[in-house]
Amino acid sequence: GPLGEGVLDRLLDLARRVPSAGFTQGIDFLVLEGPEQTARYWDVTLPAAERATFPWPGLLRAPVLVLPVVDPSAYVERYGEPDKAHTGLGAGEGAWPVPYWWVDAGAAVMAMLLAAADTGLGSLLFGVFDHEAAVRRHLGIPDDRRIVGAVALGHPDERDRPAASARRGRPGPATFIH
Repeated sequence: GPLGEGVLDRLLDLARRVPSAGFTQGIDFLVLEGPEQTARYWDVTLPAAERATFPWPGLLRAPVLVLPVVDPSAYVERYGEPDKAHTGLGAGEGAWPVPYWWVDAGAAVMAMLLAAADTGLGSLLFGVFDHEAAVRRHLGIPDDRRIVGAVALGHPDERDRPAASARRGRPGPATFIH
């Protein structure tokens, strides 16, 4: 494949091994590989007329896009089972003070990003935001699922400029370790 033989399979395997609340395993990965498949995403989220002025053209050339997709109802169902019913989380999505489908998906994405970096690949998570419903429809993702974001995987493109938010820098340890 475009990332190297077996690399994508390894990244996805690592991402699926992260902790999962109640071992729910309520995350799927929709993989778009190669220009024809990744164009299906970009056709919905970035009209062709806007691509010429898009500030990160290397992102548009990423050979793989992975969409982590969560199933909140799987978590509600799991926590309605006898061994978890005492938590009350089986009552519905609103019963969750912290919706663990997002937590589990974040862990899966982080595992994928770290493994990609370890392999020497470039990677990044970016938001789908107000395109989520359109992307779900276009790619056949059921309406009861939520797209966490999109993970681009490929070889680093040094020609792309850093995003403005990257200039903010990271806070020193004293600001977040208490």
